Amino acid sequence: MKLFSKKTAGEANTFWDHLEVLRWALLRVLAVLVLLVTVLFGNRDFLFDDIIFPPLRSDFIVYQLFCRMGEWLNMPGLCPGDFSIQLINIQLSGQFMAHISTAFTIALVLSVPYLLYECWRFVAPALYPAERRNVGLVFFISSFLFYLGVVVSYFLVFPLTIRFLGTYNVSALVPNQISIQSYLDTLYILIFSMGIMFEMPVLAYFLSRMGIVTRQMLQSVRRYAFVAILVLAAIITPTTDPFTMLVVAMPLYLLYEVSILVCRKKKNE
Repeated sequence: MKLFSKKTAGEANTFWDHLEVLRWALLRVLAVLVLLVTVLFGNRDFLFDDIIFPPLRSDFIVYQLFCRMGEWLNMPGLCPGDFSIQLINIQLSGQFMAHISTAFTIALVLSVPYLLYECWRFVAPALYPAERRNVGLVFFISSFLFYLGVVVSYFLVFPLTIRFLGTYNVSALVPNQISIQSYLDTLYILIFSMGIMFEMPVLAYFLSRMGIVTRQMLQSVRRYAFVAILVLAAIITPTTDPFTMLVVAMPLYLLYEVSILVCRKKKNE
């Protein structure tokens, strides 16, 4: 099916035709988003008990894996031990708003591939066949990297952050009382930040194709990039502790190394 409306021979698509196509694309994206929000909102127990709240307990799969690694490597310090973090609600409509915002956020994450697909459909008619294949591949890789960032955040960065900060205290006289909104905000920030940061190789590839950066250029500034990544990790993390910053910075630095590999070398080499 053609994205743009069919015209008679020799008749070109006008600006308003393109605007109409864009309007329908946005409506389809909105419809998918509303459908996902409705389904997630109606499955409250699955949404919270099986997706959102498991990192609060020591039986979460990541903590169990760390315990097994500790036994295998004879490093008992890797096992977080038994713990359970309790959340509190301090606003009258807090839990209801948390339900809505969580359903919307997860729906937005799930709709990313369809959003990129609609973007591809919109630009595809203006491209040559070879360009269409390349752009389609880029959109596929972008979706993969985004979800890879989400997975790394949910199964590594977020659990370690919650385990460290949720059980940390300066004195037994000061118990932790974490609000549900603080917990959810931390989850949202880390998931989207890591998802976007994992697009670094795609950005590096395009900049390399445009001749703006080269592999040698990224290699020469590697040490400065490491410092910049530490600063960026400190910005995108919701707290100021060095532990969370380092956990976020390590995957980003690995992505920087991947970005070096996908960049072109200088033509004279």
